[in-house]
Amino acid sequence: MCQFKNLLPANGAWKQDVSNWLQEDVPSFDFGGFVVGSDAKTATLLCKQEGVLSGVPFAEEVFKQCNLDVEWFFSEGELLDPSSEENGKLPVARVSGEAKNILLAERTALNLLSRSSGIATSSKKLVQLAKAASYSGIIAGTRKTTPGLRRLEKYSMLVGGCDMHRYDLSSMVMLKDNHIWSTGSITNAVRNARKACGFSMKIEVECQSEEEADEAIEAGADVIMLDNFTGNSLKIVAQSLKKKWAGKKHFLLECSGGLKLENLSEYLCQEIDIYSTSSIHQGVDVIDFSLKIDH
Repeated sequence: MCQFKNLLPANGAWKQDVSNWLQEDVPSFDFGGFVVGSDAKTATLLCKQEGVLSGVPFAEEVFKQCNLDVEWFFSEGELLDPSSEENGKLPVARVSGEAKNILLAERTALNLLSRSSGIATSSKKLVQLAKAASYSGIIAGTRKTTPGLRRLEKYSMLVGGCDMHRYDLSSMVMLKDNHIWSTGSITNAVRNARKACGFSMKIEVECQSEEEADEAIEAGADVIMLDNFTGNSLKIVAQSLKKKWAGKKHFLLECSGGLKLENLSEYLCQEIDIYSTSSIHQGVDVIDFSLKIDH
């Protein structure tokens, strides 16, 4: 099984993120830590809601920085089903160390797991819906992530089975309406972009009509985003573009704009290579976890 934690470099800035999150939670004195002291304790991490386990490396780093040991009972990416437990609480991991450190790590670790698992669960549901409809292309997230949590949220999409699309502004050139209006035309925008990014980076152009898509393809764009089309018009335009440019230009077609679990089926067709959406990470439910000292 692919371990997404290998994406995170051993000396990466993500560990500093964890340090900052812990500092944010305890900026001065740890009054709760004073209350419980430093006796050795164990605690059980419990899942109380069905979902995909995600965010394990981030939670592990929280525990590590708090001088705690953790033993996981499930692998990242597995579906957790607390309904199989008599009390509706599924043991996911055991944490051991000083009592004050367990409570120091508790909320930060739980918040990261809950958020990450919620995104992974939402991503998995959307991918499963597309596969059930026999769609063989890509379901992707967007760059509309929470400031300060992009690394966690993009990671969670991958765990859930979605493509994370471009990570940031430096990952791929995406030319939207403001770029085109600022340069005067799609052709000018693509030409200017290619001068800067060279051959090794893809250029994507947001298009509102088949005519704009034709111009973007002719100009040499690698990805054509058909933005905010209706389901029927999307399929008609996608089929027309693929037929018209077959054997002449190589490009990918992407659909974006208002896609979510409730309406994705209306838009699915094999001529579209990528469906991108922010619904897998914006406003999604978290998965409920808790951490309880064993007694």
